[in-house]
Amino acid sequence: MPNVFSRSSKPYPIAVRAEGIYIYDEFGKRSLDGSSGALVANIGHGRAEVAEAMAVQARSLAFVHGSQFTSDVLEDYAARLAAFLNLPGGRFWAVSGGSEATESAIKLARQYHVERGEPQRFRVVTRVPSYHGASLGALAASGMGARRELYAPLMRDEAWPKMPKPDPSLSGEDDAERLRTVLEAAGPESVAAFMCEPVVGASDAALAPNPGYHARIEDICREYGVLFIADEVMSGMGRCGAPLAVRLHDDVTPDIVVLGKGLAAGYAPLAGLVASAEVYRAVMEGSGAFKHGFTYAGHPVSVAAGRSVLDIVQREGLVQAGRERGAQLLAGLQELKAQHPQVLNVRGHGLLLGVILGDPATGEAYPKPGLAERVATAARERGLLTYPGSGAVDGTRGDHLLLGPPLSITADEIVVMLALLDAALSVTPV
Repeated sequence: MPNVFSRSSKPYPIAVRAEGIYIYDEFGKRSLDGSSGALVANIGHGRAEVAEAMAVQARSLAFVHGSQFTSDVLEDYAARLAAFLNLPGGRFWAVSGGSEATESAIKLARQYHVERGEPQRFRVVTRVPSYHGASLGALAASGMGARRELYAPLMRDEAWPKMPKPDPSLSGEDDAERLRTVLEAAGPESVAAFMCEPVVGASDAALAPNPGYHARIEDICREYGVLFIADEVMSGMGRCGAPLAVRLHDDVTPDIVVLGKGLAAGYAPLAGLVASAEVYRAVMEGSGAFKHGFTYAGHPVSVAAGRSVLDIVQREGLVQAGRERGAQLLAGLQELKAQHPQVLNVRGHGLLLGVILGDPATGEAYPKPGLAERVATAARERGLLTYPGSGAVDGTRGDHLLLGPPLSITADEIVVMLALLDAALSVTPV
């Protein structure tokens, strides 16, 4: 009997190697990684130079605890990352995963206000739907009912006011003004931060607001003394065709940017946040210490992987490549929409794209979920991996596929990916 605690009761194939955009199982079956795992493998699989960078670091310094040492690799990477993201003065806090990074951002926002003499600020406004991580704080911040329901007794919902998701029918400015309503209802003097995904990921595939939204959000946050946190775990590091998706349309600088997934592109567990100089200064000139930490925060080998990934992203121009290949994939998905009535909509930015599925007779989602899983199964059988899900709070509607192959995918490989998805949609009943 196997000893692995599996994620679910369904059987999983054993992956044995991966190269480029393909993953190979124990029987030699090749699958095109059309979702980069969970939108992680930004530079593709099997990059020997990343493995070598990790090995070099491990041979010289594999681990130090962040309460005792920093490291050359962390100092160098933090400087390079801040420059790449155009966050001058930003301070990088490195952890192991997106949930840890979100937890860190929530705690930092709380401590920032306490340090400044406003201990009554504890609430964090987020949106419905949204997904910010699996740990309890990150999950409480999330507006994703299916993942929260089991653990609801462990959360204080009054600490997490919710704002409606972006509405593409509204101007960006009017859409963002709904934050003001939520702040006034919650009591703005009690709110520490507003946190959002600039382009929504798993909870409502690739949904994004109209231009002007994030600029107005930034203005409202400044007006009320609330920190603006951009959760770029999925959308950042070039995934949406820009270093940060929050700046796709607006010239904004969030107080805290949360990063993960593409940061080390799956080669090592690495995530983190970049805090503004003001937020950092409030802590260091106040109590002098961030009252939070993880054993593996700033792990030198993981950071070395991140630095090597950033080398590849910049050297190969993968931000621009992702933007170009994303436009090609989106155009192809629009053609599939015209051919397959169960595809209600396609949307997204760069290589973070969503295929919205439902009932062509009504133009609405089906009463019960499952269509996305059926399409994903048909695609997997044909050699294409996707990221299926349901974006509804109650889990009864909103079937979708999230697509996001590595930024290194070629134009010819996009054509192959579209053909495989076409075949899967063709055999999946409406």
